[in-house]
Amino acid sequence: MTKPTLAQPTPVLGSRILAVGGSRGSELVPNDDIVGPINSSDEWIQQRTGIRTRARAATGVTIKDLAVDAANDALDKAGLTGSDLDAVLVSTVTHFEQTPSLATIVTDAIGATPAPAYDVSAACAGYCYGIAQADALVRAGTAENVLVIGVEKMSDFIDPTDRTISFLLGDGAGAAVVGRSDTPGIGPTVWGSDGSQSSVIYQTHSWLDYRREELGEPVPETPETAEEVSQMTTPTLRQLGPTVFKWVISSMPNIARRAVDAAGLQLEDIDVFIPHQANMRITDQLLKLIKFREDIVVGRDIADTGNTSAASIPLATERLLREGQAKGGDIALQIGFGAGLAYAAQVVVLP
Repeated sequence: MTKPTLAQPTPVLGSRILAVGGSRGSELVPNDDIVGPINSSDEWIQQRTGIRTRARAATGVTIKDLAVDAANDALDKAGLTGSDLDAVLVSTVTHFEQTPSLATIVTDAIGATPAPAYDVSAACAGYCYGIAQADALVRAGTAENVLVIGVEKMSDFIDPTDRTISFLLGDGAGAAVVGRSDTPGIGPTVWGSDGSQSSVIYQTHSWLDYRREELGEPVPETPETAEEVSQMTTPTLRQLGPTVFKWVISSMPNIARRAVDAAGLQLEDIDVFIPHQANMRITDQLLKLIKFREDIVVGRDIADTGNTSAASIPLATERLLREGQAKGGDIALQIGFGAGLAYAAQVVVLP
C-alpha cells in the first residue's frame, strides 16, 4: 500500500520587516558619573568608545518591562495586536531565569498567547539570529507575522570597577514585526560562530558555581582572581577588548560583503549600515574596511544609549527611522557580532 504524503504549509515568496519599535532605559548616565571607580575620564571614554551617556533602567523596571514596551511600540506601528502574532522570538542573555523563557512571559503580557515563543541566546548577534529565523518561518508558510525582540538589562551584570566592558553597557529593547511580502524584503543571512574563542567575552561565574558554593564544593576559577571567585558576588561580564577588536576588524568586513552578495546586491546599493553598537571605533573601522559609498547613513545609537547587546541593532534602526536619517524603503545592511563568539548579517528593506 502506498504511504500517504504529509501535508506542508504553502510557502510564500518573501518576508519583510513591517515595523520597528524601541524602549530605552529612562536614566541617562553620563561618563562623569562612572569614571571614578575605573580611574578614567569623560574625554578618554568618548575617544575610545564614542559614548557620551548610557541608558539604564530605573529602579523597579525589569527586562520584561523593556521587552513589552518595545513589542507594543512595534505592534502599534505595524497596525497589529498581539493576537495577530504567530510566533514570538526574544534574543537576550540577561534574563536571570533559566526557565521559563522570557519569550513566553512577554507573549502572555502582549496578548499573543498561544503563539509559540522561545528565547535565543546569541548575545550581540541575537537580533540578527532572530530575524533570520523569523524570515524562514514566514517564507515557509509556518507563520504570517513573527515578533522578534532583542532585549537586555545589562545593568544587572555591571561591575562599577570593571574597565573592560561594564562602562559601555546600557539597558533597552528593540522589536521588529516580520510579515509576508510579495517581494523579498529580508536577504539571506550569513551567520556562524567560533566557540574556540568563547573565553574572549565571558561571565565571571556560572550559575552552577552558586550551587557548588551552597554544597561546599570547590568552585572552579575563571579568568578572575581566586579572591573574587570566593566572594561569589553576582556574576558580571568581562571581555578581552583588544582581542575582540582584532577579531571584528579582521573577520566582519568579509561577512558583511558576503551578506550583500547573498542578497544579489553591490555595496553601492546599500543606503544604511547598522552594525552592533559595540564601540564607535569599531563602527568607524568597519566603514573604512568595507568601503561603502560616501553618503551612507550609519547607526550610531551607542553615543547616547550605550552598548545594549542584542537590543543594539533594532534600537539603532528605530532611532534612524524616528529621527528621519533613514526612511522606509531604504536598503540596510545589519550585522551583529559578539560573545560566543557569534555573528550574523543580512540585508533588509527598512519599513
